Amino acid sequence: MEESISGFKLRGEWGDIVEHGERITRALHEAGAPDVDRDAFEAWDEWRPKAHERLGDDVNEKTADQASVAEGEGEREGKTPEDDLQTAGEKLSESYERVENGDNDGALDSWRDSIDHVARAADSAGRKAFRKFENTVYRNVMTQIAPYYFDNELVSANIQKSTRGEGGPEFVFEVNVNDDDLKEEVSGRLAEYEDDVDRWHVDTPKEVEAAEAAEGAEPPAETVEEGTEGESSPTTN
Repeated sequence: MEESISGFKLRGEWGDIVEHGERITRALHEAGAPDVDRDAFEAWDEWRPKAHERLGDDVNEKTADQASVAEGEGEREGKTPEDDLQTAGEKLSESYERVENGDNDGALDSWRDSIDHVARAADSAGRKAFRKFENTVYRNVMTQIAPYYFDNELVSANIQKSTRGEGGPEFVFEVNVNDDDLKEEVSGRLAEYEDDVDRWHVDTPKEVEAAEAAEGAEPPAETVEEGTEGESSPTTN
């Protein structure tokens, strides 16, 4: 592993890349990252490459999902553009009724609500259309010229397929911890793992088909019991 100001970088076969992600995840967990921002930690833990995954399929899909434009207010509330347009029509009718009843202030409020729902419907429809376009472009174009990447408040990371070595494809996986104090603690724990761990047991599902591993790279020959909360289980002296 190479350590620099830009992060912790490792070059190797798929199993090495998976192990690198697991070590960093374990170090983050032990350093208290879930207590600082559990959502960010869990997002990273979900995205990091797994032994049974393929770079061009699974990591590609997860990268496209996390890079996608965020949901708008209407989407977060589970409302479709059609729902908001229907509500906008109801509010507009209500506004007319209030005018007829002499309630001008109430009519104005209903009219504003109607406009808000129209705007939210347009926002949701626009986001949905752009997300579909963005996803298609990313999957078919960007992954051909850019690395598979992850970025949130906690971690920034990228994976690139490098060359094909004697044992199969080689990859470069670089991970940066965005908080300097946390990064320093993670660095120390990674150094401890290097000194104390004879063999790192890579987490794999109980059933793994070799053909589905990392673009032709063989997965670990044996499966192991998973550690607590998705962590890997190192064997120590």
